[in-house]
Amino acid sequence: MKEGGKTVDDIKFRIEKYINNVENALSDLELKKKSITERGFDVSNLLVNVKAYLDDAKYFLKIDKLDDALISISYSEGLIDSLKFLNLIDIKWPENPLKEAKVFVAGTFDILHPGHIHLLKFASQFGKVYVVIARDINAYKNKGRPTILDENTRLEMVSSIKYVYRAMLGDEKDIIKPIETIKPDVIVLGPDQPIPEEKLASLVEARINYKPVIVRFKEKDKFSGDLKGSTDILIKGCEYLEKYGNNLKF
Repeated sequence: MKEGGKTVDDIKFRIEKYINNVENALSDLELKKKSITERGFDVSNLLVNVKAYLDDAKYFLKIDKLDDALISISYSEGLIDSLKFLNLIDIKWPENPLKEAKVFVAGTFDILHPGHIHLLKFASQFGKVYVVIARDINAYKNKGRPTILDENTRLEMVSSIKYVYRAMLGDEKDIIKPIETIKPDVIVLGPDQPIPEEKLASLVEARINYKPVIVRFKEKDKFSGDLKGSTDILIKGCEYLEKYGNNLKF
């Protein structure tokens, strides 16, 4: 089951290498724990969580839940990286075992906001990110309203984001066609995308003859107070117009 992309067995092998990298880093951290503590930083709880995510990744890999394995081991590495960013340790990761993987993300991306950036940053952990921008006609069908920004504007904006390797417009009639063209190893779904992971994996496998790893980005962090997405921004904009009217200055 390999045609233009990596097999599930290959993804498993890469996850195993990722786990091995974290295990080696954790062993080194245990040795350095005393010296870090002497500098006034208690990292005991952090190391407990690193180990917990590592164990989760091993368990999920064992039962073939590759999406959860990828997420868990990425969180584990992220915690270790936090010590590096605080200059408490000097660690150089081996070559990222997933860096050559193709990662597929699709969405409307109307009115870019931090939530979009968080999604794309998350996706970039797994490899090169290919983003497919919803066509205007499809966005209208899905949302029941036209987008604020047209498809070419949205494409231009997403293309400029540093986490994106390549962005392109989707197909107006066939949502699976871009996946067939890109042949991704990993597909990242946003928190609001309704299609179940297993259903999407089966649909894609029927077209490209292998089943990619499906990862659900479950976080939907608030930004600028209680805003969570483009709809919230639109609502707030309408409230501003109603409240301030012609006094608005830009």
